[in-house]
Amino acid sequence: MRTAGGALPPLCLLALLALPGARPLTVEDTYVQLTFFQESFPSQEKSGEFSHEFDDEEIFHVDWDRKDTVWRLPNFTTFTSFETQGALSNLAISKTNMEILVKRSNRTQAPDVAPSAMVYPENPVDLGDPNVLICFVDKFSPPVLNITWLKNGEVVSEGVQETDFYPRADNTFRKFSYLRFVPEAGDFYVCKVDHWGLTESLSKLWHSKEPTPLPETTENVVCALGLAVGILGIIAGTALCFKARQWDEGSRRRGTR
Repeated sequence: MRTAGGALPPLCLLALLALPGARPLTVEDTYVQLTFFQESFPSQEKSGEFSHEFDDEEIFHVDWDRKDTVWRLPNFTTFTSFETQGALSNLAISKTNMEILVKRSNRTQAPDVAPSAMVYPENPVDLGDPNVLICFVDKFSPPVLNITWLKNGEVVSEGVQETDFYPRADNTFRKFSYLRFVPEAGDFYVCKVDHWGLTESLSKLWHSKEPTPLPETTENVVCALGLAVGILGIIAGTALCFKARQWDEGSRRRGTR
């Protein structure tokens, strides 16, 4: 069960404007308060989330299981706060309404929407320099998902962090998984995604690449071009010196007449 709406809270507005690099607000900006509660199939496990979003980017959410407010950026807590209990009350109402609707209707599972995924490094890759691989999983429903990292075919658990599920305006979800790593030549990494909407695991490959050496023929061409440019420079310089000497001698002759 999902509800949305709400105006921009003054304290959150001040927080947005106070952040470094904040731009002026415009009439196109949107602020959304979203509440959803679901029952997972086939386990009938219940979960919910209450969130505030600005232009499709989450500011914070209140997690039903943790009974706590989770801020997307720690800086927000410097300028504002949020009463967690109020959000938990809203979630409790959503939970009750969902249970009533379930009892009154035919319990049919909503269609599963399969995710898309992509893997990319956080920073430009230099072999031997620590970096972060990001696996971005998008446009899936329901928010029940497993993400597994593999290095050279072996499961990796150290250095892995994940975000919560971020709701989208089209009622699907997105999620990020981060893997800290040191790129080495020949290593390959796989982000494997499992979801009810997939008939098999979705795997996205990323691998470290050594700097590609220039072919021998290309090196010869580059050397030849460099030599040709150098020769042309010598010829041009010699010609200019000879021409300048002629002009100087001509000026002297005209001066003696």
